[in-house]
Amino acid sequence: MLQKTGRGLLALLLIVLEWTRPGLPTPLRPICDLRVLDHFIKEARDAEVAMKSCREGCSLSDSVTVPQTTVDFDVWEKKNALEQAQEVQSGLWLLQQALSLLRTSVTNTAMHSHIDNSIRNLLSINAVLRSLNIQEYTPPASTAGLEGTWRVSSATDLLQVHVNFLRGKVRLLLLDAQACQQDVS
Repeated sequence: MLQKTGRGLLALLLIVLEWTRPGLPTPLRPICDLRVLDHFIKEARDAEVAMKSCREGCSLSDSVTVPQTTVDFDVWEKKNALEQAQEVQSGLWLLQQALSLLRTSVTNTAMHSHIDNSIRNLLSINAVLRSLNIQEYTPPASTAGLEGTWRVSSATDLLQVHVNFLRGKVRLLLLDAQACQQDVS
């Protein structure tokens, strides 16, 4: 488990170091390698599996708002890049809020490292989005007006939404990111 945390921290450290390097003559290079996302998805699955096997102190105290994970490809493709990015960023923000609440309600210390790692990975994904010149997301004052959301009341459901959101909408956004497109001449 320490090794998994170390790998996640290493990935985050590399992203942060690249992003904060002083005297950058050019903007941050886009992070287009989907293996970074695959690593985050694997760690999210690990957290989901650990939660399923957790027997004590692993409940969510209140239901939480999470993003819809289903993708209607016709609707998705009709959205412009900004709309897609805002949908993904609002979903990442919702997941971060929900995982933070889960962290405070879970008393099982073994699960704390999985939850902390998931939160760090969401922050890293936001850094990846910034590297792709995707506009910074400003969270709403409340989740009441957000579209494309639903509520879950179990920790396992929350972590399953986390995995599915990364595998679905986040992957689609990164695949189509303008900064990652090769110029075809």
